[in-house]
Amino acid sequence: MSGLTMDFPRGKVIAVMGGSGSGKTTILRLIGGQIRPQSGGISVDEQQIPELDNKGLYAIRRKMGMLFQHGALFTDLSVFDNVAFPIREHTDLTEAMIRDLVMLKLQAVGLRNAANLMPSEISGGMARRVALARAVALDPQLMMYDEPFAGLDPISMGVTANLIRNLNDALGSTTILVSHDVHESFAIADYVYFLSQGKIVANGTPEQMLASEDPYVKQFVHAEADGPVPFHYPGKSLLEDLGLKGQTL
Repeated sequence: MSGLTMDFPRGKVIAVMGGSGSGKTTILRLIGGQIRPQSGGISVDEQQIPELDNKGLYAIRRKMGMLFQHGALFTDLSVFDNVAFPIREHTDLTEAMIRDLVMLKLQAVGLRNAANLMPSEISGGMARRVALARAVALDPQLMMYDEPFAGLDPISMGVTANLIRNLNDALGSTTILVSHDVHESFAIADYVYFLSQGKIVANGTPEQMLASEDPYVKQFVHAEADGPVPFHYPGKSLLEDLGLKGQTL
């Protein structure tokens, strides 16, 4: 990745989109301090992330919420205890207050009555909703969602999109939304960045992206097979692999 300049203003939902391997998740890891850039700066709440030591990094992370791409629930903890984990870790609230907060978060994702189940007892889509409830448990100033709509049915997808938008507006927080889902992302995003091979190829409002004539944006937004993004992994052609170079199938 190189030459990236991206702004994520407070109170806005910013979508980061692009094909697989374009660098979307890497941006979240850089912001969260999981990896450090070889050059350049990353500023969160006026603090330079690459310059922070472990103590400073853990402190700034308390202001962040992260929904991981695969949910990353603790398999040995119940649904309730998964959501309660960050509250217990970072606050001194009583168990009674923690219970109320957890139930409110689970209610928001439609899983209050699944509180006592284990992750192995719920579906993949439900597990992602639990992970979402855990990510927002502390009402963070910065929320990062890595593919929040993956594995969700259409009803859950719409509810989740509205929850992301409403939570952002209620808290006045900042939301970074990494997603392949054009329809849901465009419905709630204020601004969109399109990435390809670690570079920004287009950016603007959802309306501007829908009207864009940029070949990459058109291919992605309208799910076109032909365009600048190849379907096949780069390498030899099938004919070359079969020893039939120069011939046609």
